[in-house]
Amino acid sequence: MATPMQTMIRRLRVSNLILSAWQGTHQAKRPVRLLAAPVSCSFCTVSDQPAFDSISRYRERPWEYLESEEYIEKYGSQTVWADYRRNHKGGIPPQKTRKTCIRGDKISGNPCPVCRDPKIQVDYRNVKLLEQFISTHSGVIHDPTCTGVCMKQHKNLTRAIDAARDHGLLPFRVPFVEFKMEDYSNSHGAVTKTPPPSEAGQAGPWYSWYQWNQPPEKEIAKVRQVYHKYLKEEEPVAGQ
Repeated sequence: MATPMQTMIRRLRVSNLILSAWQGTHQAKRPVRLLAAPVSCSFCTVSDQPAFDSISRYRERPWEYLESEEYIEKYGSQTVWADYRRNHKGGIPPQKTRKTCIRGDKISGNPCPVCRDPKIQVDYRNVKLLEQFISTHSGVIHDPTCTGVCMKQHKNLTRAIDAARDHGLLPFRVPFVEFKMEDYSNSHGAVTKTPPPSEAGQAGPWYSWYQWNQPPEKEIAKVRQVYHKYLKEEEPVAGQ
């Protein structure tokens, strides 16, 4: 039977063996870790480098996206809503678009032209984008049924266009109206003073510009035939 001293010595020997084995494996792996670590950023791979967040960049400077090669390759010279088609039931589209395309984390199946591209930022400084939603003939903002944008983005575009006009980035379109002085003159008979009544026995209308035109008898007969249930019998005039 082993004494307590011998048992303690055996335990110490086993612990020393385990410690030496662990140190050997640890020292063997250490140089590999040092060699695998990048020496400088110039030797980093593409996956190790931090990704460039272009969305946040375009959020701060939204007009740069419309001048980028990515936008030109994707849309060309067309507007962002030129090739968009709405999804709706039946052959007649509804009079209003959907309220919004993004509800929380859920995106609709066919988002509108503004919601489908996260790099498009509605801002009053993004003049090239706002001009695409304004009619070149009348200066009126296009209806959402024409562009296909949701009602939320249409409200944002309306506010941005108003802000851009207030800041002087977009012009105000005032329609040219040609005034005719004939409409404001009093030379017409209906605008002058009421003439005196005609003398007794003088034939003619009260106003010189008014002439009674008797409708043809055929038209009167048609009207009488249609409304014969509602017409009253003509009473004979006294003295005739």
